[in-house]
Amino acid sequence: MQSTNQEIVKGVNMDIKAALFDFDGVIMDTEGQYTLFWDRMGKKYLGVDGYGSIIKGQTLSRIFGNDFSGMEKEQAEIESMLDRFEAEMPYRFIPGLPDFFMELRSRGIRTAVVTSSSDKKMQNIYRACPDFPSFVDRIFTSESFRRSKPAPDCFLLAMDTFGVSAEETVIFEDSFYGLEAARASGGFVVGLATTNPREVIADKADMVIDDFAGFDMSQVQAYRDRL
Repeated sequence: MQSTNQEIVKGVNMDIKAALFDFDGVIMDTEGQYTLFWDRMGKKYLGVDGYGSIIKGQTLSRIFGNDFSGMEKEQAEIESMLDRFEAEMPYRFIPGLPDFFMELRSRGIRTAVVTSSSDKKMQNIYRACPDFPSFVDRIFTSESFRRSKPAPDCFLLAMDTFGVSAEETVIFEDSFYGLEAARASGGFVVGLATTNPREVIADKADMVIDDFAGFDMSQVQAYRDRL
């Protein structure tokens, strides 16, 4: 297996210099858990069914600002429940991702997490997976940028930090807001069919994958070359 990976690295003229990853539904298989949580919150506080799917990909401040404005007591209750939920929930990698991170490092491609999650939420990740920060070069959270997805600010910030252009960047996303932000940034967009079916996100990404099992950057390069 090692010799195969080495052949891939030497055999492809890679012009991608940075890979940016959303977190939930792209790095960790958590989206289904969040959907159930927010479904309960939407039903309890707003009388809305399927609320988890409606707000998917939004920051907590955006959710509160859009749908819970003036509901300070309810916001405090939800935030307390969310803190407890995130501290206790299991965090499992999307299949194939650790190996994919190793391949990116072997190619010298810079990597970053670009998430709408808060620093507080990420601390729960670090407690559950102490080695995770070493997997990537940078981690950008909701505190890192002013406008959240679907604005492209978060991805543009990562590109600027790494000193790369959009043409040199591949972005991995799963949610509608995330895919919209990735597309607006100008990067090459790979959609993960972990949150929504392939056919639903096909027109929102340059290519779609189910997960990272058996996936490598030569596939991205080959797909880009055909476009």
